[in-house]
Amino acid sequence: MRQNIYKILSIYSFFSLKENLIREIKEKLFIIENDNDLTGLLIIAKEGINGTICAQEDIIEKVLNLIKKFVGINELNLKTSYSKTKVFKKLKIKIKNEIVTMGVPEINPIKDSGTYIDSDTWNKLIKDRNTIVIDTRNDYEVSIGSFKESINPNTKNFSEFPDWVDNNLESYLSNQNDKNIAMFCTGGIRCEKATSLLKNKGYKNVFHLKGGILKYLEDISKEESLFEGECFVFDKRVALDHELKKGSYSICHACGMPISLADQKKEEYIEGIQCHFCINKFTDEDRKRFEERQKQINKLNIEKSKISKN
Repeated sequence: MRQNIYKILSIYSFFSLKENLIREIKEKLFIIENDNDLTGLLIIAKEGINGTICAQEDIIEKVLNLIKKFVGINELNLKTSYSKTKVFKKLKIKIKNEIVTMGVPEINPIKDSGTYIDSDTWNKLIKDRNTIVIDTRNDYEVSIGSFKESINPNTKNFSEFPDWVDNNLESYLSNQNDKNIAMFCTGGIRCEKATSLLKNKGYKNVFHLKGGILKYLEDISKEESLFEGECFVFDKRVALDHELKKGSYSICHACGMPISLADQKKEEYIEGIQCHFCINKFTDEDRKRFEERQKQINKLNIEKSKISKN
């Protein structure tokens, strides 16, 4: 492994965890962090583990070996990419009720979920006229890239998805119970939980893209890809292109929305202070705070640049 290249590992698995084991995983992960340059965000709950870590490859292997001891024979979903810089500031570990929050306690992906579809088969499935394709991600993620002709539920967070299903899904099926329902997300976890929801509601022919968009971009050539645009990710890279490299989007530090190069040229855009999405969302006092924060960021970047040159 070349030096100064960080491995980024996205990981999730649905499996039963007792409360004492949740605490044990957290403690052991922080021990690894204390001794090594490990950053990322991990969520642990009674239903499993979910998140992304960033470190040198040998450190990633340490974390992976630890997690495998708890996951056991259960499915462990992994996606890998690389970066010349760290994509997180530090390691955060959150203990929650769910590893991806839907808010429907009666569903259980461990016991029942849809059928996994690999990347090659996915292309055939979504080209089928008898298939409806649903993007289970948030609206701001969908806005920068998605599969051709997929349905956008326009949800602001995943916990809104069950209501969308109750109020809208039947209109896309048109009383055709034999239709295929194919769902996808960034790494596979949200669409897997979404299929569990639909199975619980009695829907059949429910499928989800194994490994999500990230695995699809890894497996499918750009020429054969049915994914258009870039894939939003929850780290400093903001979005990835088809080669799984940092894309063209950045984040508005005022509202957190992804903004394109064209967005940054708009009259409303002021770096670190506002963009066209949030120009009417904040007070003048808020913008003064944002301005001071941006000055500190710029100052820090100048200092880093001087150090790197020396």
